[in-house]
Amino acid sequence: MYKLISPQTIIQYFGDDDKEMLQEMVQIIIDTNLHDLKYLDEFYNSEDFATIKKKCHKAKPSMSYVGAVESRKLLEKIESDLENSRPIYNKLLDQVQIIEQELTHFLKNL
Repeated sequence: MYKLISPQTIIQYFGDDDKEMLQEMVQIIIDTNLHDLKYLDEFYNSEDFATIKKKCHKAKPSMSYVGAVESRKLLEKIESDLENSRPIYNKLLDQVQIIEQELTHFLKNL
């Protein structure tokens, strides 16, 4: 059902004994990390690689928490070659859209 996230991984990290806290944590990932990743274009356009690196680095643990291993690997690739990472970012951007949809669906079905 899910292509990029793993509900089992989310529950493993955040537990299922407190649904409200679980919902809050997933919502924070959507509102902060995914939001930041969706809007890196402006930093690419201004060649602000320090900000790109910072936002990608900050998002890596969240990708692990939701089981998006492939997306985490893309973040690592971006960090390792910032100046040439635009094509990888475009691939990541496609995944971020899917992750956001899947996390929203996950939250609705808790």
